[in-house]
Amino acid sequence: MAGLQEAGEAASHPVQGYGQLATTVGRAYVSSALRSPVNYAVTGVAMALRRPTELLAGNLPPDAVFGETPPAAPGTLEFEAWLTGKGIPEPVDGQLELKVGGEEFFSSVEQEMARAQSSIDVQVFIFDNDDFAVGFAEELKRRSTDLKVRVLFDDLGTALSSTVPPETPAPEGFKSPSNIAKLLKKEPYPVPMRRTLNPWLVADHSKLFVFDQRVAYVGGMNIGREYRTEWHDMMVRMTGPVTGVVSRDFDRRWQSCRFPGRIPGADRLDPMPPTSKNPLHGIRVLRTDVVDARFEILSTAIAAIRSAQKRVWMETPYFSSDTIERELIAAAKRGVDVQVIFPGTSDSQLMKMANAAAAADIIEAGGHVMTYRGMTHLKALVCDDWAMVGSANYDTLSMAINRELNLATAQPDFVEALARRVFRVDFRNSDPLDPTQVDEVLSRIAETVADQL
Repeated sequence: MAGLQEAGEAASHPVQGYGQLATTVGRAYVSSALRSPVNYAVTGVAMALRRPTELLAGNLPPDAVFGETPPAAPGTLEFEAWLTGKGIPEPVDGQLELKVGGEEFFSSVEQEMARAQSSIDVQVFIFDNDDFAVGFAEELKRRSTDLKVRVLFDDLGTALSSTVPPETPAPEGFKSPSNIAKLLKKEPYPVPMRRTLNPWLVADHSKLFVFDQRVAYVGGMNIGREYRTEWHDMMVRMTGPVTGVVSRDFDRRWQSCRFPGRIPGADRLDPMPPTSKNPLHGIRVLRTDVVDARFEILSTAIAAIRSAQKRVWMETPYFSSDTIERELIAAAKRGVDVQVIFPGTSDSQLMKMANAAAAADIIEAGGHVMTYRGMTHLKALVCDDWAMVGSANYDTLSMAINRELNLATAQPDFVEALARRVFRVDFRNSDPLDPTQVDEVLSRIAETVADQL
């Protein structure tokens, strides 16, 4: 896979693709209505309800807390039983391994692609058109000559990304394709690919790589130069029965990209693998999915933060969930070690200012907020002896609107590895945020706007 590796050594030329945006919006409102009429209608109704709900949540008093508190701390059998009793998907057996940074993750994927014998399934929010992404696409095309390859990417996310150049210069002579879909479908080795469309501008933000239906990766990385060399991010390698859960999820999503599209609730009819005999060693596969009214990521995060007794460590690039902010403030006030890492360098100045506004409130409550020296795109949460990782940011879009994929577990080795390899390292690579340096007026305006993002 030399082409992919060589592409990782240089960046893309400033990309093209503005012409795709109008087409993408057209597909969002016209094609999606024709392809998935039920999904289109349900999404519209759901969005009409969710937006006002999130607006209301953003204007509640800072100490307003609703719902139950779990009877025990995260990382205990009592906490796991409480989650199951609340309808959170039950834990399934499996093994997890951290892949921190683009070098570690994509090197591992390179090996998986070379070893794959029957199938490669890839789903991302962004399949970029820089030199690294082109190299990745070419490798998928090469492997498609001797096994089944399928690619899913979000239409809006990919179109928007194609208009933004990477931070580092392109290799000499490289010209980015204006449309990665055309490259994937180009003869003589076309790769079957489908777009997840964006009815009412709702996106599928999931990231999932599955090899031979036996090994899977979940986390925050898309396909592009930012994730390979420029940003700090993480994926999680999965093996065991839990891989069957996400593999079936890919199959359903693939099928839903053709008429009649998604039928809300249909996935609940699928058989599930046996649940883990030891919930503390199992893995829960969690979703945000507005069509199926699944808000398990938000519900589980609230429960874990609210019942934490020792620590709440969070790292996220974008933070605008007022509900999560209230839980962090409450945890800090009751003496829990609350530490939050935001990016020091961000690809969104609006979200950076909104992060700063939330940071000031958390610090005032007794928590600690740091800024990573660079851009961190990593999404992770550790509460006591329990952890959650995946594609979801701690913003309104990920918690309540966009489709997301997270994993939650109390596996001791995994929780300790996440604390040691990610949080303790990133604490050292971050600087304390000084709330006196935050522009109070601008940050509050940004926070108000970001509450809907």
